[in-house]
Amino acid sequence: MALHTFRFKAMGCPCALQLHADSALTARSFAASARGEIERLEQKYSRYRADSLLSRINASAGDRDGVELDAETASLLDYAATCHAQSGGRFDVTSGILRRAWNFRSGRLPEPARIAELLPLVGWEKVRWSAGRIALPRAGMELDLGGYVKEYAADRVAALLCDAGCRSALVDLGGDLAIAGPHPDGKPWIIGVRDASRPDRAALSVPVYGGGVATSGDYERCMVVDGVRYGHILDPRTGWPIAGLASVTVFAPRCLVAGSATTIALLQGDRAPAWLDALGLPHVRQAHGGAIECRLATAPAPRAPRAQAARRARARARQRGLASPRAAGSPRAPRSRGGSSGAPRS
Repeated sequence: MALHTFRFKAMGCPCALQLHADSALTARSFAASARGEIERLEQKYSRYRADSLLSRINASAGDRDGVELDAETASLLDYAATCHAQSGGRFDVTSGILRRAWNFRSGRLPEPARIAELLPLVGWEKVRWSAGRIALPRAGMELDLGGYVKEYAADRVAALLCDAGCRSALVDLGGDLAIAGPHPDGKPWIIGVRDASRPDRAALSVPVYGGGVATSGDYERCMVVDGVRYGHILDPRTGWPIAGLASVTVFAPRCLVAGSATTIALLQGDRAPAWLDALGLPHVRQAHGGAIECRLATAPAPRAPRAQAARRARARARQRGLASPRAAGSPRAPRSRGGSSGAPRS
């Protein structure tokens, strides 16, 4: 069963789909279904599209009647509400409007008065919503789901592929990964974790059999003013950047969970290491000085029956005092490289 790779651009970032299929025709069919789902979600939730549902919600700000929600959107907002509560208000899908005050390419800090103007428009607790309808109470308020819709899309594509009969695939949406099963021979995908101090290389590689992987970092969008470093991770409660870790990569059962965990971790500032340890998910964290800490618990790779038989034969040979060369027909297979997690998110 051959490995097929499809590269494309979606949701404002480079994407890739790697999957195993019996034929090129089947692989193309899987890829077309995946692209269709990604395009559906981008059309629905992009803030750059005037015809998206998200733009319609934002255009209704100040209208007490608000906008009716479908079940999928209500579920996504349920998740946002949970993250907001569990992060102490740090994960806030209304905070995207703060980007109007910050230009990290300018090398200049915003005027405090400008941030003060925007803060009244920030606060998930101000939003009126139920499972069927949402209302943004103040004109000018906005929702921005960009912090987690991409991860949701990766999970949706992985689930869609599984439902269609694909048992081995890696979905890479700008560095947010969803893995639908290991390689057909049982070997894991090898995931590179980007080095925040040298983003052009991987700091380490991790074998992954399934689930989601996501990275958040502030090492590409930042500026230094008067010797002080300002990253793009903004505290929605103050409107100012939070100083903490340079990068966090989380491994979770779903990419959506991994992505929101990395975002919340960076929003914790100096408390991020303790928060991550308490969360209990496998992760890699890196400080701005370059120091890397790993909290990984990767399961060992399943062993092929032939390899197990060869080891038993060598063990018996050692017991008899005989030389034991590597058994013919059981070479050590090269590792299959998968994706790379490390594209920073806002």
